[in-house]
Amino acid sequence: MFHREGQRIITVTLIAVIAIILLAKFQLDIFWLRVGVQFVAIVALLAVLQFFRNPVRETNPRFHEILSPVDGKVVTVEEVEETEYFKEKRLQVSIFMSPLNVHVTRYPASGVVKYSKYHPGKYLVAWHPKSSTDNERTTIVVNTPRFGEILYRQIAGAVARRIINYAVTGQQVEQGQDAGFIKFGSRVDLFLPLDCKVAVQIGQKVVGGTSVIAEMGELQVDEENSEAILRAMGKSIRSSWEWNKDTSSKDS
Repeated sequence: MFHREGQRIITVTLIAVIAIILLAKFQLDIFWLRVGVQFVAIVALLAVLQFFRNPVRETNPRFHEILSPVDGKVVTVEEVEETEYFKEKRLQVSIFMSPLNVHVTRYPASGVVKYSKYHPGKYLVAWHPKSSTDNERTTIVVNTPRFGEILYRQIAGAVARRIINYAVTGQQVEQGQDAGFIKFGSRVDLFLPLDCKVAVQIGQKVVGGTSVIAEMGELQVDEENSEAILRAMGKSIRSSWEWNKDTSSKDS
């Protein structure tokens, strides 16, 4: 399965590769040259298909866990001052994506989008300390039932020159749902509450929509306040709550 953001590039590449293969077959008489050109064209097509792959992943939303928004490697886990939205200290977890990783961005938690903003900027290498504030980027804040407001930031790198963000302010989103795409290598930063427990280490590889980045104690919801929470967080959160409720009942 391939991501919708790659449909045009995949189509154009496929047509170009077919044309190159046919031209090589009828125009190049030297066998090794003809085969070499065709081989390079096929490899280019496979590389494009590999980059835009979008594996289907089953995510069972959990209020007390933050899941990785992307595939990649954890490069930063530290307490920092978040200056754009919170303007206070937060736990930052940064994930670097190489061109070989799946580049789909997924919502790290269920909730309501409170803030979504695009910032033009530079194209420093994604692991540069100032890439989070100086590079082209999008900042998204989701209000969640257990963690409160969390922020994730898509950051363009030296190779990545286009960020796709689907988050719209006021939108109800579900953990693991497709949130966007970053083309050709990049980084995502998460800014979380100081009292949550980070579940990853620097150098650890993570999988989007699957790997747990941070957790808190499970949300305690009684009959008196459960409907209020569900009304506030919307229908998408209702499905998450019902799944959590069923799981808790089975565990007990």
